[in-house]
Amino acid sequence: MSDLVFQNSNGNDVTTSLLVAEVFGKEHSKVVRDIDNFSVIQRTSDGYFDGSELLRQWNGVEGNQRRQMSKFLDMEETKQFIKALAADESHRAKMLIGENQLLIRIKGRSTKQGRNPDKVWMNPLLFIKFAMWINPTFEVKVLRFVYDEMIRYRNEAGNAYLELGAAVQKIVPKDFMPKAMKKVGEALNWVVFNQHEKMLRNKQGDESKQRDLWQLEKKVADLINEGFITNFDNLIAYLRKQYSKRNYPAVFLAS
Repeated sequence: MSDLVFQNSNGNDVTTSLLVAEVFGKEHSKVVRDIDNFSVIQRTSDGYFDGSELLRQWNGVEGNQRRQMSKFLDMEETKQFIKALAADESHRAKMLIGENQLLIRIKGRSTKQGRNPDKVWMNPLLFIKFAMWINPTFEVKVLRFVYDEMIRYRNEAGNAYLELGAAVQKIVPKDFMPKAMKKVGEALNWVVFNQHEKMLRNKQGDESKQRDLWQLEKKVADLINEGFITNFDNLIAYLRKQYSKRNYPAVFLAS
């Protein structure tokens, strides 16, 4: 159970829902974001990045200078940065934020598919420092990740999808609802991303796309609630029209 707890600034053993979720495989939502030819994973709950995944990818490229997480963390410059970041985060949050809350290690666990890799979740500002240490050219990309509002719009889109579901319930039979929402979800993906696959919205770490998805979900829910869309065929026809405006020709069907 030691993986579940860490000591806070007062020396007390504590845990978080994020940590429990990771240890027991009930992961919080994540999105995949691209840095050049590498993909990094960011949690939507707190914006933390998986530094170990970027490191694995970097070291897996032939010709790259191999990097070790321990060397980065043992650097005096890194230690001083973490100390200063903890103090600043504590001031901003008006509560004590321990240095070990800025970097959370999750040991890999054995599953039927094999052993999951270890994870090191980093505060976004610490991740910038780490990414720059791996390769200075990463700096611009990561700075944009930290300062854009992709995570906000991803979470807003999740909330808007629930509102959309409540609206769709008003215009389709109860027994058709699961199929209806599956088709609506597919249609939304085609309109916004011009493609469809399972969990696509978690693989699209683009601020503008997440904002478009949120806005479209809100608009469709409003049109239903205000009586402009009155049945499922109207709903699919509207989404098909939106697709045609953005990506010609239409590809999804009402049936």
